[in-house]
This record gives sequence, structure tokens and C-alpha cells, in this order.
Amino acid sequence: MGIKKVKANTPGRRQATFDDFKDITKSSPEKKLVKIKKKRGGRNASGKITVRHRGGGTKRFIRLIDFKRDKFDIEATVVAIEYDPNRGARLALLNYADGEKRYIIAPVAVKVGDKLVSSKKLVEIKNGNALPLEFIPAGMPVSCVELQPGEGAKIARGAGNVVYVMGVEKKYAQVKMPSGEIRLIKKDCLCTVGQVSNPDKRHISLGKAGRKRYLGFRPTVRGTAMNPVDHPHGGGEGKQSIGMKHPKTPWGKPALGVKTRRKSSSDRLIVKRRAKRRK
Repeated sequence: MGIKKVKANTPGRRQATFDDFKDITKSSPEKKLVKIKKKRGGRNASGKITVRHRGGGTKRFIRLIDFKRDKFDIEATVVAIEYDPNRGARLALLNYADGEKRYIIAPVAVKVGDKLVSSKKLVEIKNGNALPLEFIPAGMPVSCVELQPGEGAKIARGAGNVVYVMGVEKKYAQVKMPSGEIRLIKKDCLCTVGQVSNPDKRHISLGKAGRKRYLGFRPTVRGTAMNPVDHPHGGGEGKQSIGMKHPKTPWGKPALGVKTRRKSSSDRLIVKRRAKRRK
């Protein structure tokens, strides 16, 4: 992927940057591998808004992606690299030897014509191949990592994400997560060799509010711009600070920097916590 700038014909385009899509080889998705995406506007099954500032946006289809890579020891050919409107990473369309087609999240440097395979045994260590963590050499970048064998990829699926294998000992492989956390994962969990495609996605600047609306995000109003009846940060003459020791949500609960991570039985597998954010 490359990033392109355009002429500053309007203030909104002055700071905007765009994807050049030069790595895309197929413009329309595979019809049998898509389904309609129903919009909910941030509402749950009861009709209550549980996620604020969602709604509108461009119509999209959901691509059905093979996160399990469970067609073992059957060679597949990459027939296309496609755009997915629901994620930053590119998709690779695989055509298996038995005729079945599936989407996978494309790693960096995978191109049309490559032969890929998924296996529970040791296969060639090359970008796009899927195999258990126990066969990955130390220091090798991987992505789309399972947390439980056969569960499907859960970690490092976003554009440019990468996990590094630190080593394998007994039942577990020690991996360094995208957050910097080091944790143990069962060595028979599958992973895909290589970094997730489209690492330059993070450098794209939207440039104007309208492009945010295309993505399905509605406007957000700052608490300090509200009245005291509407938000704990509201009120005051002129521009004011929040006027309290810690920032709060509209419902008065602590916000920004508050720990939200729930205790889990897998916490014992964390070797080193991620670095604390600097304030």
C-alpha cells in the first residue's frame, strides 16, 4: 500500500491523505463469501444505545474470513488480493486444490500466484503459511494467533499488527504481543507467518469530519462544552478545566486511565505486563 496526497482544492482536502490501492488486484468480492451487514446504530437487542456516537456510514458487505485455517495439508493458490471495508488489512483469496475458495487476512509480501498451506506439522516457514507456534523459530514475526487450539485467530489481526515468538518451553510458547505484553500461549495453537498487511494504514489522515461519517461514526461533543445538568465536566464561565481531581463519564464514573481489564484465569500466563502509558 502507498499513501497519496491530493491538491488542496478545499480545506478538507488540504490535510487529507488517501490509500492508493495499488496492491489490490480484484475490485469486487467473491459472491459466495459475503453477507449483508445489518446496521444497529450502537443499539443492543433491547433497542438501547450501548455504544455511543455510532450510525449512518456507507453500506458494506461482511467478508466471510477463514480464521481457523482448518484445511490442513491442502495446497492453496493466492488468486487475488482484495480490499475489505470492515478492516484495515487486505484479504487474500485462496483457491484450494479441491476447488474451494476462502478468504484469509493477507500477510505482508503475499502476492498473487503464491502457494500457501496450513498444517499441524512443520512446513516451509514463509509468509502466509499457517502452522503451530512450536515450529516457529525464535524472533520470527507471526500474526493471526490462536489463544486456544482450534478456536480460530484472535490476536494480531489488525493492519500492520505483529507478534514475535520469543521461544518454546514445555507446553507453552512465549510470545510478545502488539501491546508489548509477554505471555504464554499453548504451543499447538496455530499462527500465520508474517506481519499483517497494510502497515501504512495508521498514517492515513481523514482530513475532514465527513470522512468520519462515511465510516459510521457520529459527532462527539466534549463534556466541557455542555451544561452542568448534562455532564459532570459542564458549566463555568468561558472555557474551563474539568474542575475535579479526575475526569468522569457522563454518568459520573471515573474515565481516562482507569483500569478496565477484567481478571481472568489466563492472567497467570502473563509473563510481563504491557508498559504503562505516560500521562
